[in-house]
Parts: sequence; C-alpha cells; structure tokens
Amino acid sequence: MSDEADEIAERKMQFLFALRSKGVTDARVLTAMEKVDRGPFIRGYFAERAYEDMPLPIACGQTISQPSVVGLMTQALRVTNRDKVLEVGTGSGYQAAILSLLARRVYTVDRHKRLVQDASEIFRALDLTNIIALTADGSFGLPDQAPFDRIIVTAAAEDPPGPLLAQLKIGGIMVVPVGQSDTVQRLIRVTRLESGFDYDELRPVRFVPLVEGLGRDG
Repeated sequence: MSDEADEIAERKMQFLFALRSKGVTDARVLTAMEKVDRGPFIRGYFAERAYEDMPLPIACGQTISQPSVVGLMTQALRVTNRDKVLEVGTGSGYQAAILSLLARRVYTVDRHKRLVQDASEIFRALDLTNIIALTADGSFGLPDQAPFDRIIVTAAAEDPPGPLLAQLKIGGIMVVPVGQSDTVQRLIRVTRLESGFDYDELRPVRFVPLVEGLGRDG
C-alpha cells in the first residue's frame, strides 16, 4: 500500500472511531458511513478537512453537518430497507447518499437549485439510483409523493412543520431540529401514532434555519 493509501485508510479509521465515540453505534449506519466517502461532497478550500468531525461551509451560504450529527440523526430515524424517506434540505447531498444505502427510496428537496444540481451530479457519479433530488420549498414537503415512512429535516424550524407531520405515515418517524436559529436548538424525534404524535427530545444541535420559498438561484 502506498503512503497516500495508508494515510487515507488511517483517516477513515479515525473517522469511524470519532463517530462511535460520539454515540453512533448502529452497525447499519456505521457501515453506510464507511461506504460513503465525504470527500466528493466538499469542494475547494475545505476539501482536505472532509474526514474531520466538523461542519464545513458549502455553496449558497449553507453547511455540511459534522459527520457525528449526520450519524446520530440517521440512527434516530431508524430507517429500514423498505422505507420511503423524505429529506428536507439536500445541502451537499451527503446525508441523502447515506440514507440511500439504508432505505428503499430517498426523495431529497432543497430551495437552492445549484445545490440540487451539484448533489445530483455526485449521486450519478456514485451510481446512487434510488435518490430523487428536487428543487422545492421543503417546508411544504412533497404532497404528491406522501405519505413517507421517514422524514429528516436538516434545517431548524421553530416547531415541527405541520405539512411534514401530515405527510408522515402512521408509525412513521421524523427527525427535526427545533428552536430559534440563534439559540440552542434541540433535535427532536417525532413518531406518528394512531392517536397523534409522540415527541422525544434527543440532544442539543445547531443548524441553519428552515426558510420558506426558493433560493435566488431556484
């Protein structure tokens, strides 16, 4: 093995160790995160920091979440290989790529057309054929494709958005950061029951706010 290959292998080992040390213990999630290289999802100046457990800036003023948060959110979602998943906030596409290895189908939406185009190129390059990426106002979900088994929101809302709750199947799970964008937000898992919704508070997080409407490039 070359020195460069040794270094990459070492980085990946440290990457997985960091995930486990932050509480990502689900074997399916860890395997998916080992298979999906974070590198292609980060371009330019920050590309060399792809294997560090930190959020990084991407285009359109957005960020790619730190891998441990991606892992914890994915773990909380409890995805099965029969599930149809909606992701609100495509961003770099990294979260959708991981979900694609765990779910039957992933619909991912973002208000920024450029982000959807960039992510779609990576999905094609990685041959991830079960992801459908769309430019849309994610706060309204995707009524035409509802209901969903799982919904994951990668931007913070003041409350779990009503349209998304309505598009969740009975027995379905949504993971969403809730709170004001400048203060501490809480990661919430919502389970839809026959009789209503069950809310489970998971951990403090910090995400960009969920904004209605399309981006200027949308």
